[in-house]
Amino acid sequence: MLIGAAALERYVRDVFVHEGCDEDEGGRIGRYLVGANLTGHDSHGVIRVPRYVGWLRDGTVLAGQVPELVTDGGAFALIDAHYGFGQSAGPMALAEGIARAKRHGVSVVALRHAGHLGRIGEWAEQAAEAGLVSIHFVNVAGSLLVAPFGGVDRRFSTAPFAAAVPVAGGPPVVLDFATSLVAEGKVLVASKGGKPVPEGSLIEPDGSLSRDPDTLYSGRGAIRAFGEHKGSGLAMMCELLAGALTGSGCAGPPPRRFCNGMLSIYIAPDIGGSDASFATEVRDYLAFYLDARPAEAGGKVLAPGDVERDTRTRRLAEGVPLTDEVWDSLKAAGAPHGLDAEAYRQGSTAP
Repeated sequence: MLIGAAALERYVRDVFVHEGCDEDEGGRIGRYLVGANLTGHDSHGVIRVPRYVGWLRDGTVLAGQVPELVTDGGAFALIDAHYGFGQSAGPMALAEGIARAKRHGVSVVALRHAGHLGRIGEWAEQAAEAGLVSIHFVNVAGSLLVAPFGGVDRRFSTAPFAAAVPVAGGPPVVLDFATSLVAEGKVLVASKGGKPVPEGSLIEPDGSLSRDPDTLYSGRGAIRAFGEHKGSGLAMMCELLAGALTGSGCAGPPPRRFCNGMLSIYIAPDIGGSDASFATEVRDYLAFYLDARPAEAGGKVLAPGDVERDTRTRRLAEGVPLTDEVWDSLKAAGAPHGLDAEAYRQGSTAP
């Protein structure tokens, strides 16, 4: 089924307002979750609503928390989210990073104890829109999902990484991925009737490979790191930089309270010369990169971020696709508050 993005965003907002968030926070949650769906990152979109509601009800994530600037070191800032929603802490951390980089040429922002931050590429895109290069390392304390290279036991979170570079006169280059072979949310999507994960994405305790979501959700298996030792090594760096260095805590050993840590670096493009020389070099290299001959007839070489932009354009026009199981879970989230999800959908128009 399809639903207009604006209607879906309103519905998600209203669910969280009824769950105890104020209008602004509920609106941010709706905007950023639906934004993930619009880019094709359904794993970080509205499929998360029931899980967010559960976290809110059991106190894992708290509504109405005001992120605290713990350390103001000029070009460096440490922010504690106090286990509030990532959709509230993320924008503050981003704003601090942008302002400090524009003042000092570079900034480092450490964010700790945040609820789920959603699609990390969102923060990288916004930094690029402000004219800055940015790099983001993220971990998830209390989340053991991924086996390290050579192992079968869970030792990492999915440890996202993102980076973006602004392109003068064009869309930014945005790299955004989990260091696991697939994001946990993609396994969740597969378990809800969505696109299956690739064969060999998961590993059983005996070392055999699997694509069955039950391998993960039964508790017996794990997700694999991407790229063998390379993804495993990058995941460890995400844990150490975003978890240990920020004070947010690494994925384990348990028990750990669930939260995201994020270490972000923001860089003004003129740090190595001038804005003009940077812009020219980026444009020239990007054109050279995209001019590579396609490996398949009729194919096209893409830059990081191109697929997300194309998907956003299409889904804004056509609507956001949801599986029946995801839609049913969304309806169930609003039902206790008298919210009729079908009424939102039927009254929606493509924005």
